[in-house]
Amino acid sequence: MKAAVWYGEKDLRIEDRDLKPMKADEVKVRVAWAGICGSDLHEYQEGPVFIPVDKEDELTGEVAPLIMGHEFAGVIEEIGSEVTKYKVGDRVAINPTLTHGNLPEALDTYDGFSFIGLHGDGGFTKFANAPEKQVYKLPESLSLQDGALVEPMAVAVQAVKESEMLFGDTVAVFGAGPIGLLTIIAAKAAGASKIIVLDLSANRLEKALELGATHAVNSGEVDGVKAVRDIVPGGVDVTFEVAGVAPTFKASIDATRARGTVVIVSIFARPIEWNPIHLTNTGVKLTSTIAYTPTTFQQTVDLMGTGQLKPQGIVTSKIVLDDIVAKGFEALTTDKTQAKILVELSGEK
Repeated sequence: MKAAVWYGEKDLRIEDRDLKPMKADEVKVRVAWAGICGSDLHEYQEGPVFIPVDKEDELTGEVAPLIMGHEFAGVIEEIGSEVTKYKVGDRVAINPTLTHGNLPEALDTYDGFSFIGLHGDGGFTKFANAPEKQVYKLPESLSLQDGALVEPMAVAVQAVKESEMLFGDTVAVFGAGPIGLLTIIAAKAAGASKIIVLDLSANRLEKALELGATHAVNSGEVDGVKAVRDIVPGGVDVTFEVAGVAPTFKASIDATRARGTVVIVSIFARPIEWNPIHLTNTGVKLTSTIAYTPTTFQQTVDLMGTGQLKPQGIVTSKIVLDDIVAKGFEALTTDKTQAKILVELSGEK
């Protein structure tokens, strides 16, 4: 089957690959749509970040080269002998986060995690295998294209949960890429009174306003921290750092009120230099999030199903697998009008 296979930095190849044998507790999914994630882009631009290259991953048992793609949805083609919750023909989204499962779910990810599509073969292909417990049935109100947005939407929902944001709180979002835009959607749904988004791209800022931001600040043209504090004197209650570079990390702290919270949502591909006395002097609380819990993933499916979360507006392009490098990864690298690009596999609804 045709697949997008990661070999190294700027080395993503379309080639034929065999699907690994399905295990007894797995389902075989006919992939309909898959999204290109910011994490995928990091692996393409400067990887490996997560992808195992020197030895097999302890949870997947796989090593590069491997099939990318962890934001995907499709139709169950076949079920393993131990699968009881699903049947052939079910429309499903995949939670790609694998854990050891030894701790309560709020802590489990931090005991070690791997991703289908980053640490092992994923969804940029015709068929993909996934353990039954990673499979979530889609309600009839959601299409399979919508299903491919569940995973990144769940990242944003988890980030808002981690912030402990309260109804009426003021929020700043540093970075209007796909996860930043989804964080705006989640914060609005959770009751934020003001949502200030900061980015260098006028196109992305315009998109952020479309999706629910109340204020947009081009931090390449003005002092972002001053702009935030002009809108909310004293600083916002919660700031989400979704850019993953030193200047925005430091600015996120400076834009937040004393005893307010900064949540790191981004992937920092490289170390930064920073003095923790920055927190001591400002009184800002700092936390972080990676992925989501199974409960959050299911809640995201449910909230999208009822229309309380509407991430569909972040989709800016739909492409076919053969074009994934030129019109996918390269487009996301150079074209700031792009936010979420979906890759059509079977193209089913």
